[in-house]
Amino acid sequence: QVQLVESGGGLVQPGGSLRLSCAASGRIFSIYDMGWYRQAPGKQRELVARITSDGTSNYADSVKGRFTISRDNAKNTVYLQMNSLKPEDTAIYLCNADVAVRGGYLPYEGNYWGQGTQVTVSS
Repeated sequence: QVQLVESGGGLVQPGGSLRLSCAASGRIFSIYDMGWYRQAPGKQRELVARITSDGTSNYADSVKGRFTISRDNAKNTVYLQMNSLKPEDTAIYLCNADVAVRGGYLPYEGNYWGQGTQVTVSS
């Protein structure tokens, strides 16, 4: 129905930058909120940042001032610009979206996850 595919992860030194992308595809009628979450080994999944369809965003306190979320509605894509990366940012980063899915007579709402992309911050 709907697929989310992340890209842009990798290994970076402390203080470096990465830009993650997440493209949504499938039977999309419209996309509401999109967001990034992360999960480090042995820890619970946590919100990194979310953005509404009109561009309103919110961030975890731990990334405020360092990360920026943005989206391109025409491309059904959300981005996460990560600057001043720290070792504690190391995690699998997962994309999430609330989507109105084309199906049947009327669209229906669903919540979807990508498979994640690994971000490792290490010297």
